[in-house]
Amino acid sequence: MNKPIGRKYLPHEIPAHVTPNPEGEVFFITIGCAERGTTQLTNDPVWKSILETLSLRESSGEIHIRLILAMPDHLHGLFSFPGSKPMKQVIRDFKSWISFNHHIQWERGFFDHRIRTWESGFQKGEYIRNNPVRAGLIENRDDWKYIYKR
Repeated sequence: MNKPIGRKYLPHEIPAHVTPNPEGEVFFITIGCAERGTTQLTNDPVWKSILETLSLRESSGEIHIRLILAMPDHLHGLFSFPGSKPMKQVIRDFKSWISFNHHIQWERGFFDHRIRTWESGFQKGEYIRNNPVRAGLIENRDDWKYIYKR
């Protein structure tokens, strides 16, 4: 039997036994561009739009931004989803808005991981902050300008 090639699609539905969008739950999210290896997100107009739309969504109560970092072809973030709108819909709406305004083509879906401990949250935050250094884009993580943190 041949195995499929490429990324696997994972559903984002929350199991019935888990309360959806619980207040204070934090998720590590990765959203990738369809065309990998190109610089699409790390330019000032796109980054400004990313921050503006997320800030508007935050002020409406859909999302709480703890940390977001743009790499050339993907985003990483730590977010909470305190509102009644499901995480999947909030991310889909965000991607649609950026796609419409900047012609960014996104990969289908996104990756999410529920943070269960403080230590895990700290490790994910360090992973996000050090991503541009690991990719060889900068030497000091504090020099990366496409980051927003609380």
